[in-house]
Amino acid sequence: MSKVQSGLRYSEEHEWLDTDATPAKIGVSQVAADALGDVVYLDLPEAGSEVAAGSTCGEIESTKSVSDLYSPVSGTVVEVNQEAIDNPALVNEDPYGAGWLFTVEVTEEGPLMTAEEYAAKNGGEL
Repeated sequence: MSKVQSGLRYSEEHEWLDTDATPAKIGVSQVAADALGDVVYLDLPEAGSEVAAGSTCGEIESTKSVSDLYSPVSGTVVEVNQEAIDNPALVNEDPYGAGWLFTVEVTEEGPLMTAEEYAAKNGGEL
């Protein structure tokens, strides 16, 4: 069973949001990483670009498929995780740590679930 990190909030599309970090940090859940299989390529929004909650902001390509990446918040992208771009396997190996995707200076949040709600809905364990 896939791990769901407590203390984070999650979107319907399986992105996680850490608002304890400044700027807010965003990644994909282990539930999503496990479903995708081996991640081989990341197309992330550029630093300085604007993202909108619930809108597509990039892609994650795995050996199985290509999936859209959705932003759980609106705001300005501050930083992208170059290590994850250079080594996309980090998304599978450590989705809540080294495999984070990008940070955002948040102006508005989209609809988000608690870790408990996300785990219950998606079969993950806390």
